[in-house]
Amino acid sequence: MKLICVGACYLDTILSVPHYPGEDEKLRATNLQVRRGGNCPNTLEVLQQLLKEPNRCDVKPSLISCLPSAEAPATARILDSFGSGSLVDFTRCIYRKDHADPASSYIIRSEKTGSRTLVNYNDLPEMTADEFIAAAKEVGDEAWYHFEGRIPETTLQCIRYLRTSCPKTRISVEVEKPGREGLEDLAAEADVVFYSRSWAESKQYQSAQQCLSAQSGVARRAFLLLCTWGSEGASCLSLPSGNTVSCPATSPTQSIRVVDTVGAGDTFIAGLLFGMLCHPEDWNAEMKVRFAVQLATCKVQREGFDGVGTDALKRLGVASQSN
Repeated sequence: MKLICVGACYLDTILSVPHYPGEDEKLRATNLQVRRGGNCPNTLEVLQQLLKEPNRCDVKPSLISCLPSAEAPATARILDSFGSGSLVDFTRCIYRKDHADPASSYIIRSEKTGSRTLVNYNDLPEMTADEFIAAAKEVGDEAWYHFEGRIPETTLQCIRYLRTSCPKTRISVEVEKPGREGLEDLAAEADVVFYSRSWAESKQYQSAQQCLSAQSGVARRAFLLLCTWGSEGASCLSLPSGNTVSCPATSPTQSIRVVDTVGAGDTFIAGLLFGMLCHPEDWNAEMKVRFAVQLATCKVQREGFDGVGTDALKRLGVASQSN
């Protein structure tokens, strides 16, 4: 099975500070990190760790993303961030030959509250529907496409092309950013939808379950809806059965030290896609969601993504076996 992830790729600059600064305040950071980011690249970094383990399924992951010139040092840094021997195919990425700088994200992480404040800058021209169609024609019909959900008008054109030209494809989308118009139009066309807590709360939903119940009337062709809810874990709604499952991030007696929540949602998506693609029959919905939640819980206890998938499979050996 081919997995094609479509979304932006960033270089993240993460500043850890004692508290979020006020306007005009001078503040010394306690830590500085620069690493590759972006929803789909983060998901693929974790997913390839799961796929590299022995006896895992034959999934071929690819990324479609706009990057600077193929000769730019920033592009080499982004591709190298996936490690030597990466399973991810980058040949369908779109290289902007007149640009040397990548999309950039600056993240202020407060040690006092754990909040993350993001400022993005992206001078790269966005992917067009025609560019996506040219890449998709090389993929064929047997594939799973996962869309970040940025530029909804373009993404909707891409999804509708797949529905008409590649009817056997499966499609998942992220409904994440509050205030972004058109995300529910994408949800209406997808097979699997991932909702974020921030988006759900912007719609006045008080819980993951309330969000999923309400959105089941919007995402009419979907067979699975999911909503993450931070430290409370995640919930899913299977359709058309209406069965719901909620999995907490930790057990009542478990205590964890949260180190880095950047990319936790992307890690959850990696875990869920792993369950959908590698355990479609032998894991039920609860097992898939539980594994994804536990994978994300492993991630927030460390900086970055190094070893998240490998360590999670070792730690959660029972969850990673077929029942």
